[in-house]
Amino acid sequence: MAASPDRAGLRMRLFNRRVGAMLVRNTVVSCGVFAVGLGILYALVRWYGFPEVPAAGVGFVIGNTLHYALGRAWIFRGTDRGRASGYAYFLLNATVGLVVTLALFAALLAWTPMNYLIARLVVSVFAGLIVFGLNAVLNFKRV
Repeated sequence: MAASPDRAGLRMRLFNRRVGAMLVRNTVVSCGVFAVGLGILYALVRWYGFPEVPAAGVGFVIGNTLHYALGRAWIFRGTDRGRASGYAYFLLNATVGLVVTLALFAALLAWTPMNYLIARLVVSVFAGLIVFGLNAVLNFKRV
């Protein structure tokens, strides 16, 4: 069955060099803020005795706030979206990412012998791609 014109149009909008460059910039920022979030996760669990899943949530929220600031200035530069509404949409998209992150993280911890830091790394790939797509298409409208 052939793809509908809307689906084909979105596919063409998502898979091109300009969006690829945004994804590369997003990956650089994501890696940096992920390291911050991972450091927060480690500190909360190791030094303060937090349970792993809530600590992952705290690290995720702090990292995503930093990601918005860097994303607006560098990844999705040129957006017409206002700062306040952009941040609100970013947090909404981050909430989707948070749900995916915590659900997959909890599942990996429950059903595998995977170390919590490795599990968080694996989960970040899936959640990150989902959130990038939501922000590129719906929030910053750069795709």
